[in-house]
Amino acid sequence: MQVTFGKVGDFIAHWWGAALAALVVAGGLLYMLFGMGSALGATLTIAPANVSSIVSVTGSVTAAKDVTLGFAANGRVSGVYASVGQHVAAGTLLVEVENGDLAASLAEQQANLAALIAGTRREQLAVDEATVAGDQSALADAIRTAYTTADDAVHNKTDSLFNNPRTNPTLAIVVSNSVLITQVEAERAALEPLLATWSTSLASLTSATAAADAPGAARNLAQVSNYLADLNAAVNQASGNQSAAETTIATTRAAEDTAATALSSATAALSASEKSLTLAEAGPTQADLDAAKAAVDAAAAAFAKTEVYAPFAGTVTRMDAKVGEIVSPSTADIAMQSDGIFQIDAYVPEVSIAGVAVGDAATTTLDAYGANVVFPAKVIAVDPAETINNGVPTYKTTLSFLSNDPRIKSGMTANVSIETGTLSDAIVIPAGAVGNANSAPYVSRVVDDRAVSQPVTLGATPSLGMVQITSGLAKGDVILLTPQ
Repeated sequence: MQVTFGKVGDFIAHWWGAALAALVVAGGLLYMLFGMGSALGATLTIAPANVSSIVSVTGSVTAAKDVTLGFAANGRVSGVYASVGQHVAAGTLLVEVENGDLAASLAEQQANLAALIAGTRREQLAVDEATVAGDQSALADAIRTAYTTADDAVHNKTDSLFNNPRTNPTLAIVVSNSVLITQVEAERAALEPLLATWSTSLASLTSATAAADAPGAARNLAQVSNYLADLNAAVNQASGNQSAAETTIATTRAAEDTAATALSSATAALSASEKSLTLAEAGPTQADLDAAKAAVDAAAAAFAKTEVYAPFAGTVTRMDAKVGEIVSPSTADIAMQSDGIFQIDAYVPEVSIAGVAVGDAATTTLDAYGANVVFPAKVIAVDPAETINNGVPTYKTTLSFLSNDPRIKSGMTANVSIETGTLSDAIVIPAGAVGNANSAPYVSRVVDDRAVSQPVTLGATPSLGMVQITSGLAKGDVILLTPQ
């Protein structure tokens, strides 16, 4: 059945045109039709044949792709690069808004990512390596200074307070605290081999071994510092005037503290520079790269919102954007129509949709060229959900022309006949030849120049105005086109 959702006059005209065409085709394929074959009226002789099932609908020609375009962000138009009617390739820049700041931000993020991927420059690595070498040398000097300070504190500054300080040290001052005396004398005795061993180790000290030697030097300084603290306590408890000794010890302890601080600082500096060099040599972590890539993507996304590109090859059909104009995402200023084969959007009524399937062949005529110019097509899509047109459930069916014909233009009215199948060896007659008596279908069969009522069973409706007879008629039967 054909349904056209337009003006009533158009629908009626197309319905009768389609009915007449179906009748003529069916008559030519299926029957030997004799106009006024008898005194009873027009007759036809039954001749079973293979008959195509046809669904006739009216639709509109559309481009395969037809889009409206706009901006994703507010801005002032800085460039319009296409005009109405111009053919453009896919990816062509059509319009852009002011975006200099976003372009600069994108370039900056891209440069940061490139720098991470490239890794640390050789020149920077050389600087980092030189820093490590300098810190190693400084630490070796700090170790040597620590030894010199410790040796001076013991042998030059405090040995005057002992008898036999290097072999069998005993305090030369009178102190009543025997426990403290014993402790100080034992500490001084222990320092002699310590300083001797330390002095020997300095002969093999280099910048490369400084980091390994630094912990031992720090322990040695701490032991000397403890000795000086206990000796200071003993001097403070000694009888007589020991102000000179107290001053010397105080000065010595200050020097020891300075040496310990310098050694600690040199150790920390070397550790930091070595870590920096290791990081520089290792290059960026995956997390660093991911963060940099995300920054580039964010900057690129912001920049992309300022440009409109052609999503496919085609023709610009609207260009309302103008340089200097303020635009926003709420307006669609550009439209395009794609190249390629055109399509037809048609709406098939519920009563006919069951036979329509993707791949079905179809013939099409366009009102612009008349019913004698036929364009082949095929069904490429059938919507699963209904569309209500004038209260009637219909299903949007999309067809594609089989070739790219320059005569076909978007918006033309298309009259489509979809072949939904074939009835094999079927008896098909005009629906008007079937009468109805008490809700039972019948035809008027001509027998000996008389019209005899013949009950029939109806089958499918292969095309507009035609009906299949599944029982009641046989090949060679003659029936009236108008039942009596």
